[in-house]
Amino acid sequence: MNTKQLEQLRSSKILVTGAAGFIGSNLCETLLEIGSTVVGLDNFATGHKKNLTVCNENPNFTFIEGDIRNLDDCHKACADVDYVLHEAALGSVPRSINDPITSNDVNVGGFLNMLVASRDAGVKRFVYAASSSTYGDSKSLPKVEEKIGNPLSPYAITKYVNELYANNFKKTYDLDTVGLRYFNVFGRKQDPNGAYAAVIPKFVMQFMKYESPVINGDGLFSRDFTYIDNVIQMNLLAMVADNPEALNNVYNTAFGERTTLNELTGLLKEYLGEYDNAIKDVEVKFGPERKGDVPHSLASVEKAKTLLGYQPDYDIKSGLKEAVKWYWENLQ
Repeated sequence: MNTKQLEQLRSSKILVTGAAGFIGSNLCETLLEIGSTVVGLDNFATGHKKNLTVCNENPNFTFIEGDIRNLDDCHKACADVDYVLHEAALGSVPRSINDPITSNDVNVGGFLNMLVASRDAGVKRFVYAASSSTYGDSKSLPKVEEKIGNPLSPYAITKYVNELYANNFKKTYDLDTVGLRYFNVFGRKQDPNGAYAAVIPKFVMQFMKYESPVINGDGLFSRDFTYIDNVIQMNLLAMVADNPEALNNVYNTAFGERTTLNELTGLLKEYLGEYDNAIKDVEVKFGPERKGDVPHSLASVEKAKTLLGYQPDYDIKSGLKEAVKWYWENLQ
């Protein structure tokens, strides 16, 4: 980012929903480091108060405990805001299969509330977390933004509906939006606990306890694992983009390489083994495939590079090394 763009962010008031979550709290910290005024909104359904410890020490940070399913909370959070980074959602394909109604209430109803509140507050731009799950049963690789398939889970449906609503709010109310289709984001502060924990922190925690992680399937499913700092870069670029062609668009937010789950566990054992050699001997086990899982995921990031100037800094190896270091220092 150039000096003009950084100054633009420094002089802005930015709302981050899902501020106590993994991605949201990292965004808040980065924005505060830049010098932005930041408002955080969260109901702690999946986020954690400890994730906001650093933010709460900064006088430029205001936190609102509220729920995006409550329109009044959304209006309160959007007051006098320049930009919205909408990260609040109920993630996880299995969670949506087990409880599609709550996933829909939060991810669709809550999303619509945030769009309405952003429209009413006259925000300049609404940047939101979309999802690679939108590609559904499309078998083409790499995934390009304009070609999607049929969704394979209730979660995927909710995230596609988000894109439809965002597009409609531009046409109907002239609210500028940018959707970021996240591909398997990982990194510091990602929760290793709970039934719906993401695979990397979950496996890290198990390896650190000398427990055998269980891969769903034969380990040949692949993902475009994306380090958190690449995601932060995309959010910042989406806010400051001044090319009209870049707005009211969706972008893959990834590195652009795929890694199988077998390769992933091998790397985790190698990097964790640098801290504790015994981890290298922990066995990996295999279980049944999960319903709704997409076999392979690989993003083309050419559109983001062309229209937003995106240049991801971390591949899977450099990102994992950073993440493992953080896990080792904070999850013991």
